[in-house]
Amino acid sequence: MSDSQVIPAPEDTRTTDERVPTVVVDNVHITYTVHGARGGKGSATAALSRIASRKKSPGVRVVHAVKGVSFAAYKGEAIGLIGSNGSGKSTLLKAIAGLLPATEGRVFTQGQPSLLGVNAALMGDLTGERNVILGGLAMGMTREQIQERYEQIVDFSGINEKGDFISLPMRTYSSGMGARLRFSIAAAKSHDVLLIDEALSTGDAKFQRRSQERINELRQEAGTVFLVSHSNGAITQTCDRAIWLEAGRMLMDGPAAEVVAAYEKYNNTK
Repeated sequence: MSDSQVIPAPEDTRTTDERVPTVVVDNVHITYTVHGARGGKGSATAALSRIASRKKSPGVRVVHAVKGVSFAAYKGEAIGLIGSNGSGKSTLLKAIAGLLPATEGRVFTQGQPSLLGVNAALMGDLTGERNVILGGLAMGMTREQIQERYEQIVDFSGINEKGDFISLPMRTYSSGMGARLRFSIAAAKSHDVLLIDEALSTGDAKFQRRSQERINELRQEAGTVFLVSHSNGAITQTCDRAIWLEAGRMLMDGPAAEVVAAYEKYNNTK
């Protein structure tokens, strides 16, 4: 398959007025610098010498993570991002969330996108209860809204099913428990754009079903959901559209089942 091949998403039967764009990615390129200079004796002195002489470290390299990606997302869509490790999926999500600047091109969004990842910042030394409050405030909820939805958040996460874990510090949680609580906090309110980066992959089947149902509700509330997952099943069950990235380039954009099938065929023939 050619790197430049793009299969358009199916034509939507709604009128132009009804198809309201929430995210527009216009010819976006993202590059960043990786520092990997060797250590050893004299390395600090050598570094100072390079600064003084304006020479680059021999261990510095520039990574072109996203290469000329363009698409538009609309209200009510759930879009899966698939591709091999290092294909640029998480980098693109960070750009949409406003956490990474585009080196070239532009990203337009409606409202403030919310990025939810496995490593989303909650405080390990605080209890789950305190993190629900802080996370809700960070999501833009008032204290009254958090109080109203507190039991719903805890019940949805399922972390109290085998004990009173919500009263324990987050650092005592497994990665799956932490991921479930993060998603539950984020899903407690509606979002114009919700970006989910592998945060559902650590949950059990019961939690994944609840998550998929909640994502469908968020879409019905006129939101747009982006989902990065290495589970092709999660993409086809949760998303109606998928974008396939490989080596930073978009290879395909279309119905989730068709894109996932092409991606699996590509991997099976490598």
